Amino acid sequence: MKRWTGLAAASATAFLLLVAAPAAAMSDYEILKMADQARGNVEGIAWEVVIEAVERGRTDTMKYDIKARGFHVAGISLAPPKHRGNKLLMLDNHMWFYKPGLSKPVPVSQRQKLMGNASYGDIASTNYADDYEAEPLPDERVGGRPCYVFDLRAKNSRTTYDRVKYWIAKDDLVGVKAEYYTLSGRKIKSARMDYDNTVVIDGARRPFISRIAIYEELMSGDVTTLRMTKPRLDALPDRIFNLNLFMR
Repeated sequence: MKRWTGLAAASATAFLLLVAAPAAAMSDYEILKMADQARGNVEGIAWEVVIEAVERGRTDTMKYDIKARGFHVAGISLAPPKHRGNKLLMLDNHMWFYKPGLSKPVPVSQRQKLMGNASYGDIASTNYADDYEAEPLPDERVGGRPCYVFDLRAKNSRTTYDRVKYWIAKDDLVGVKAEYYTLSGRKIKSARMDYDNTVVIDGARRPFISRIAIYEELMSGDVTTLRMTKPRLDALPDRIFNLNLFMR
């Protein structure tokens, strides 16, 4: 127990030093990895997400329970009643959908529309550090906060977006703003992120995503909001991420 406590304290100290480190001491990969962690890319975490889409004056909602272990993600729909029991499973960049009555899971793309401006991949954890080539851009401020800025280009076609311009706050290494583009350079969406949740990882308290507001560029006034609540660290068993057990 003493050895474990010592390791936890060392991890917490290392994290605090990493966050406080100047830009020159951190690689682009490390900065993106820390931002991914605050978006659910953790070895064992669960949360609930309520999706609210406002389109042409109409509001629709959907609620999912999400469990993530790194970039493996399992989700089950809790509401509305007509969607209750629907499931999503993502293993790395491969995703499947299942609902009661289907004979087998159906492969789906992370880019496929879930509700409003939200794609299936938007409710999962991010893996920008590994899935994208990052080009650093000049620093900017978002809401008065100094930010690193990256031009991210997807390494493969299974990611949620081809290209992302991403702002990461320097003070706590969380992504606060994003713009999403096609390969041709057309901007299709933008998003702002809040981190009012916290979780303790390796003994250190970390901000955790609480809200993502996604704005459609072509349809002014339409917005889809994802609200994340009840984040909890959990030792998730392998069966949760087993495709052969997905329909049970």
